[in-house]
Amino acid sequence: MLIIAGHVRVAPERRDALVAGFGDLVRRARAAPGCLDVAVTADSIDPGRINNFERWESQEHLDRWRAAADAPDVGDEFVAVEVGLFDVSGERPPF
Repeated sequence: MLIIAGHVRVAPERRDALVAGFGDLVRRARAAPGCLDVAVTADSIDPGRINNFERWESQEHLDRWRAAADAPDVGDEFVAVEVGLFDVSGERPPF
């Protein structure tokens, strides 16, 4: 399993519009083969932060999705990007 997680920094007055602009992408990703979860969300306390979280069954599934994703063009709206891809070797209940 792969996890892509992190956040991007944007101008606070643009955050909500940018998050809304990813709605179609999130819907399509969640329906894509191998997608376990995707979320692009406004941070609950920082108005200039958008959180990103994705879980994919495999690199192959992620690669196929990326080839067809047609992500929104955000131009230079991302001021900073702190997002990483993590290989996961196991899963267990957190509590």
